[in-house]
Amino acid sequence: MLEDVIYRFQYNSVVILTFFFLCLAILIIDKIFKGKFINYFFVTYRGDSLLNPLTYFKLISHSLGHADWDHLYNNFVKILLIGPMIEEKYGSMNLLIMLVLTSLVIGIINRIFSKRGLYGASGIAYMLIVLSSFVNIQGGKIPVTLALIILFFVVDEIIQLLKRKKSDNISHLGHLTGALCGLVFGILSMNGIDLVHSIIK
Repeated sequence: MLEDVIYRFQYNSVVILTFFFLCLAILIIDKIFKGKFINYFFVTYRGDSLLNPLTYFKLISHSLGHADWDHLYNNFVKILLIGPMIEEKYGSMNLLIMLVLTSLVIGIINRIFSKRGLYGASGIAYMLIVLSSFVNIQGGKIPVTLALIILFFVVDEIIQLLKRKKSDNISHLGHLTGALCGLVFGILSMNGIDLVHSIIK
């Protein structure tokens, strides 16, 4: 009976689901180590020494770390909704490259322009939100959905960034950077550029 129930479930989005379960496992381990695990391996700071190899790892790994369940939930309620569609459209390897590149760019931008520690997958969520507008693009025309997403999400993040309070722990810069990455990936896909083939070449 249990086998029949398990059989009915499909691991339908390898990259997105693996990303989620990794983040969940890291959060659970962090609770066991009372907050020290994520802070040491999954938070990137401007003050991290460039001589420390872990610094370069954290420029990417920060997207896997979350403060608590609410932080994880708020990010993945978007990622799990949009991500499978993106993975089906562009392929698992392309999506994996997008996730890694987006995390790296966000990590570098945060190190240059912000003094705050950075962690969480919100930048990834914004990348996927913007990229999703390119899924049904036809004839090289700009989708109205893309214009609306820019209006509602990106413009709001710019406003929030400009009037940000010191008590605001949200990385609006990370959100904007993620959205910009999604825009770049979408434009590349419009022009028939495949990330996997480009990197292999």
